[in-house]
Order: sequence, then C-alpha cells, then structure tokens
Amino acid sequence: MKGIYTAKKTNGDTYYRASITYRSKHIALGSSEDMEEAAALYTTGRRILDDTSYEIDSFDEDISPLSFEKYVILVNFRDNGICFKTPIYLHRSYFSYFLDPNNELKFDLEDLFYYSSHKIQRRGNHLFVADFGLQERILARYDIPAFGVAGKDYEFKNGDPTDLRYANINVINPVKNIMEVKEGRDTIYKVRIHLNGNWTIGSFPTHEMATIAYNKALDEAKKHGLKTRTEILDRPDGVSHSLYAKLYSTIKLPQKYIDHLSAYDIKQMS
Repeated sequence: MKGIYTAKKTNGDTYYRASITYRSKHIALGSSEDMEEAAALYTTGRRILDDTSYEIDSFDEDISPLSFEKYVILVNFRDNGICFKTPIYLHRSYFSYFLDPNNELKFDLEDLFYYSSHKIQRRGNHLFVADFGLQERILARYDIPAFGVAGKDYEFKNGDPTDLRYANINVINPVKNIMEVKEGRDTIYKVRIHLNGNWTIGSFPTHEMATIAYNKALDEAKKHGLKTRTEILDRPDGVSHSLYAKLYSTIKLPQKYIDHLSAYDIKQMS
C-alpha cells in the first residue's frame, strides 16, 4: 500500500511504518502492528496536506489516527512551508507551541530555532526541555529564579501565563535572595541569605547595590569556611570594575551576621 513500509522488531515480529512525502520532504507519521491502521495514518496525513479546511482546532483525538503532534506538524508545513520536528505553528509575528489540544504556548520568533529543536515537557505546572542531558526550566530563559512565585517574583502583563513572549513577562525579582519592596512611593531592595538560618543583610536603594551586598555577604561566609551551593552573582550591567570595588567597600554587613560567621570559625577550630 502507498506510504506503508514493512519493518521487523528485534524479536522478528512484523509491523508497519507510515510516512508521506510532501514538497520533497519525507515525514514519518507513525507505526502500527496492523496494516490497515498504518494505512489510516497515511490517508489522514494526505487529507490534511491536501485540504486547508483542516485546522489546528479541527483535531479530534477520538477519531484521528494521527497523534496531535504529527497533526500540528502537517498543518504548519502545509500552511507555512516549513516542517518542524516539534508541534509548532507559525504566525506572522510569533509562533505557537502546542503541548496538547488544550494547551497552547506563545513565543517570540527569536526563540523559534531553540524550540524547533527542543521538545517542551511538562511536570505538574513546571515546563522544561532536555538540553545536553539536563532539565532546563523554560522560565529560566527569562531570568526567573527557581521556585519563583507568579505575582510576586514575576508577572504576566496581560494575565495570560501561556503567553511567553518577552514583552509580556515582567521579572520583579530576578534573584530569589533579592526582593523588590515598595515603601510608599519608593522602591527598595532587601537582601537575604540562607546560611544555617535566614539572615537579612540589609535594604538598598538599587538592585545593583543589593547584588553587590549579596556577593559581599557570600564572600565573607566563604572566608569563614561555610559551604554553600549558592553562587556569586554576575557583576551588574553598567557597573565598572572600579565602581563595583568602591561600592563593595562601602557596604557594611550586619554585626549579628559577622558574629555568626566568627562563631562558626571558632567551632571549626575546636
């Protein structure tokens, strides 16, 4: 049958693979142990590519032999002339990535190359991709910290959490240990660090100073031999090495924090 190829499993059993060629592109549609089911994959794929009345919203999982992922890939290829490996549909100024028929994510076109080669996976409310064997959080691409809280650490400007276009995401607290706090008309940045307990390092008028204060507190802890998985933050954009050093020297750490580190030093020596 057209588009159907016989294959063998490792145990010698026969199964059937369905594929289709469109615009000189060979597309695998799936496989089945039943030849008629494999044929249905091909005829459905052919129908979608030839009939523009089949749209994303037309998918019916109860009757379609094709997976939803393959369905999206074919509809996009037919409409936009580009065949992706992931369930992406191109629009004029953005693209949609479909997790399933009821969950559509929107991304800027600048992320198209990345998501056309990385499949998005979901665990609960967490979205991630497998990248070089590691699980990379989708929200990390926006500098949203791990365990960041929506509405507190970041927000979606239009209220739609599936709209992941950069203009729609406002990162309030890009670093979990630095909190943006409103005090009347003023905005301050509170720095906290977790080292054998939670310690408040201080409040600062700018995020840059808060970053430097956090680094100084962490440097001091490491001098006293405290081990932590927390990393030094990058030097803030626009802050030269000389200005960083100047601000670093002017920041005074809380005495209680210094005493705590000194006490840890004594314990280590004894």
